[in-house]
Amino acid sequence: MEKLAHFKNPLLEFSQEEQLYRDSIAEFCSREISPNWEKYDEESSQKPKVQLEILKKLGDQGVFAMMCKEENGGQGASETLAAIAVEEIAYADPSVALAVYTLLNIGWPFVFEKHGDVDLVRRLIPRVSKGEAFFGIASTEAQGGSDIANLRTIAKREAGSYRINGEKSFISGVNEVFSLPWGGGWLLLARTGGEGHLGLSAFAAIAREDGKEKSGYTYSVFQGLGRHGLSTGLINFQDFIIEKKNLIGKEGRGFYVAMEGFNCARILVAAACVGASRWLLEKGAEWIKEREAFGKKISSFQGISFRFSELYGRYEAARMMVYRAARLFDRVYRENSYRLSDLNGPVAMAKMWGPEVSVEIAQEVMRWFGAVSFTRNHPVHRSLLGLLSYVIGAEGSQNIMKYIASRELLGGEYVKQ
Repeated sequence: MEKLAHFKNPLLEFSQEEQLYRDSIAEFCSREISPNWEKYDEESSQKPKVQLEILKKLGDQGVFAMMCKEENGGQGASETLAAIAVEEIAYADPSVALAVYTLLNIGWPFVFEKHGDVDLVRRLIPRVSKGEAFFGIASTEAQGGSDIANLRTIAKREAGSYRINGEKSFISGVNEVFSLPWGGGWLLLARTGGEGHLGLSAFAAIAREDGKEKSGYTYSVFQGLGRHGLSTGLINFQDFIIEKKNLIGKEGRGFYVAMEGFNCARILVAAACVGASRWLLEKGAEWIKEREAFGKKISSFQGISFRFSELYGRYEAARMMVYRAARLFDRVYRENSYRLSDLNGPVAMAKMWGPEVSVEIAQEVMRWFGAVSFTRNHPVHRSLLGLLSYVIGAEGSQNIMKYIASRELLGGEYVKQ
């Protein structure tokens, strides 16, 4: 596929280290993911299937838990490098399944390492880094996804442990936890205190460890419309016992632990959407420069070429928002030169903009291809269906992102929840 022409943009210039990393991960993705992603998506659409071989290769490439410390199996990488990796993986798999799997296993291990029990971190994260275990987020419940402060799952304190009861829905990685060699689990948000966000605590809920399932839960896997290469499902905890050492951070601080994780993951979600957008624009450009109608290339029609330029501008704006947020994240966590709260607005803008733009591009590219894009064998629809999951609301709904951005811009006293 012919590469998309780009305008010079000094705001998006990478350092030598970042460019070398981008070249390396792009070469890997071109060799291992691009030729196979449609097969992965089709196979998993028929029956949920964990693609163990490519997950092992991604683990060998070092993308999982890459922001964690080297002694825990990571690379000590920056959020910017993580965004580069996720963008390139989504470009190679524009259904975004592998990119989303990757970003979950970057963002949540990073938060777990920062706030979790040292021995448990050392036991789990190296397995995640090798592609042998999964560690994501379990916050969403049936009565509401983004309304985290009102979660109903209960963690009752007992001698040296917590007893978990409640149901988490639309949780990524359910099939993966029960299929990968080691297993894994989720950063679980549950209520240990009263109402509101101060009553929440975060736990490392390891449902399967060293290949052995624990008791106290049932689960099921949903049949989604797209992004088939990553499973989504439901977990019902029924007297699931979690040891006290599995508490992540302090009791009653789970909301704040989760917000750190969401800030990390939301940037990477937007990076995934940017990578898929680039693939879509390249597919679209290739087609409109080849397809003829009324004796000329359809790129000659202003209704198409002007629209292409508009969409490219929106794509480039989304990409700049992603890397602004990523570099700000690095300033906060690696240099301590900004406050944690400084991330709120830029992260929300990146997550608000990236998915919307990617879906808009996918819909327009399908129009350019016409009826053929509405067939099962055409790849563009697979990208649209995967990207739609992030407009619908995974990792925080679009309206919540708008609320956060407007609150940061106008002031909390003028934008009340």
